Amino acid sequence: MELQNFIEKFAEQFETTDASELTADTEFKALDEWSSLTALSIIAMVDEEYGVAIKGKDIREAETIEDLFNVVKSLK
Repeated sequence: MELQNFIEKFAEQFETTDASELTADTEFKALDEWSSLTALSIIAMVDEEYGVAIKGKDIREAETIEDLFNVVKSLK
């Protein structure tokens, strides 16, 4: 499991946000396109791609994409 691959999969959940704007340090909840629906998409993507069940609490506690990646990695 690599961080760059996770960022690419994360970026696929957004329709208008350009993937090149997202880095490990991106505070994803500050993005204009972020919503509760996006959070649900992220939860589904993590389950499908990595076989890991994250919760809304995990997303709320994460600040950056790398924070969320580390949660997923720790549960894998």
